[in-house]
Amino acid sequence: MTKTHTRFVCQHCGRQTPRYFGRCPSCGEWNTMVEEVVEQQPAGQRTLAHGPHALPQRLTEIASDGLDRLPLPISEFSRVLGGGVVPGSLILVGGEPGIGKSTLLLQTAALMSQDSGPVLYVSGEESARQIKMRADRLKIERDNLFVVTETNLDAIFSHIEGVKPQVLIIDSVQTTYSEALSSASGSVSQVRQTATRLQALAKQTGVAVFLVGHVTKGGAIAGPKVLEHIVDTVLYLEGDLFHAYRLLRSVKNRFGATSEVGVFEMREQGMEEVSNPSEAFLAERMINAPGSAIAVTMEGTRPLLVEVQALTSTTSFGNPRRTANGVDFNRLLLIVAVLSKRVGLRLGDQDVFANVIGGLRIDEPAADLAVAAAIASNVRDRPVAADLALVGEVGLSGELRAVSQLASRLKEAAKLGFQRCIVPKAIRRRSDISPGGLEVIQARSLHQALQIALTPPK
Repeated sequence: MTKTHTRFVCQHCGRQTPRYFGRCPSCGEWNTMVEEVVEQQPAGQRTLAHGPHALPQRLTEIASDGLDRLPLPISEFSRVLGGGVVPGSLILVGGEPGIGKSTLLLQTAALMSQDSGPVLYVSGEESARQIKMRADRLKIERDNLFVVTETNLDAIFSHIEGVKPQVLIIDSVQTTYSEALSSASGSVSQVRQTATRLQALAKQTGVAVFLVGHVTKGGAIAGPKVLEHIVDTVLYLEGDLFHAYRLLRSVKNRFGATSEVGVFEMREQGMEEVSNPSEAFLAERMINAPGSAIAVTMEGTRPLLVEVQALTSTTSFGNPRRTANGVDFNRLLLIVAVLSKRVGLRLGDQDVFANVIGGLRIDEPAADLAVAAAIASNVRDRPVAADLALVGEVGLSGELRAVSQLASRLKEAAKLGFQRCIVPKAIRRRSDISPGGLEVIQARSLHQALQIALTPPK
């Protein structure tokens, strides 16, 4: 006999409690506890998520055929996924509203329907006419691309049986609901139920499933954290709404490298790939301008050259301001303190502003040297040489610390025509780390690196 009981579930973190709380004990959010009625089946009636007839198999007896990835003609998207779409995988794509998730997936659906077979695009937020309007703008005409507006999970499964797609796109998982639960769509229970049933579908039939996920005010994917554990791959589409560039970042991938990044540009015709992002980010750079430096960063396995700008001005208030756009605020405070204490720059009465061009965000400490050079260049009104790139982490003692994947960074700088690059002095020097045509200058301290960077070339 089926038993029912009541529980309260936090819609922010998924915490379950037997009684109501005005404030969630786990995440501290107010008014997020929602009452849900749960039907619990007896243990004998439960079945496995991947089918009731699953039996143990020897690893050597499992067939390895049919594991080839589905080709994805968008190379930037393909490299983030690890070389294509794995059949039977569950991929979650999140991002801010209006960032381009639906546009990118509609383009992906059109291209994959041409090469891989039928694709079913299920929308719970737009009508079929609205999707057709976007498709006309993107110049998409595919006979193998099927579109349906539906939010009922059981109805979606019936459409899947009729179309038999190779790829399924659900836009979005927060709008889909199951009639087996009494809670509203978008709740923790509905999101978990939807993801679990779609996971079972993907594993049993080999259909690749893309899920579009909403994000919270903090930028994380809305719904319970278990949602990210259920899926195979988690992707975030990032970017500044006031800039055209978008970064597709992988934070979890069971079939490829994590922290991989693909770069796109939002245009009227849709999302277009940026094959050489470093060149695009440096296209509008002003040569020999004080307060500008070039940092060589790594996004996943891809090196990127970005311009870091800094501006200092005498403060009009008692406490000087520190403003960071694209760099970590605490790293900026650390760099300013080291410049004041170890290098001797007078910044106690100066407002300091740091900005990364192109709407990018740099989180790795390898860009510390470029930020410090941009600040020192503006304070001393001396430009950093146009052919000079900088790589290095700044320590509290004013020393430069080594960074990872230095060879890839130097190779990218040489490819874009830079003649010199300042790097931390290594204890063990590799002979093959310097690419042809690039002079690698080693510096032990920040003071020494700034002397080289701000000295005009002969």
